[in-house]
Amino acid sequence: LDIDSICGLDARGFVLGPPIALGMKKPFFMMRKPGKMPNTIQSASYDVEYGKREGMCMPRDAIKEGERVLVIDDLVATGGTLSSAIELVKMAGGVVVECACIVELKFLIPSRVELYKKLNISDVPIWALISEEVLNNEAELGAEYKDDGEEH
Repeated sequence: LDIDSICGLDARGFVLGPPIALGMKKPFFMMRKPGKMPNTIQSASYDVEYGKREGMCMPRDAIKEGERVLVIDDLVATGGTLSSAIELVKMAGGVVVECACIVELKFLIPSRVELYKKLNISDVPIWALISEEVLNNEAELGAEYKDDGEEH
């Protein structure tokens, strides 16, 4: 992936992003809720699946003009938080190459696609490790399974 920096979103992106940034030898920066960091720029407010948010903030000097950014978060649902991050990177002169998340709520993809078309950010790929389908799967144990009481 051809990127210049990695951005982690408040707050689980702060846990996920730094090890990836270290592994890729790229700088890491945070996007947070307003009022948490000094000398920031702020996105417009945005909607999420459970209400409205004030916007996201990032350090004013985190991105240079034309830099390519990977955005990392734990979950993508309606896409409101990711759309705010994409808009903020654009405001700073950068380009979001991809958004990477741990979980994607697929049943909300149609509303996210509609939002991203409206915001003209449909070109940004969103990658997720798992979907909610995996979280709903129940393991089946064969009839021959016997719990021996030991940790393995």
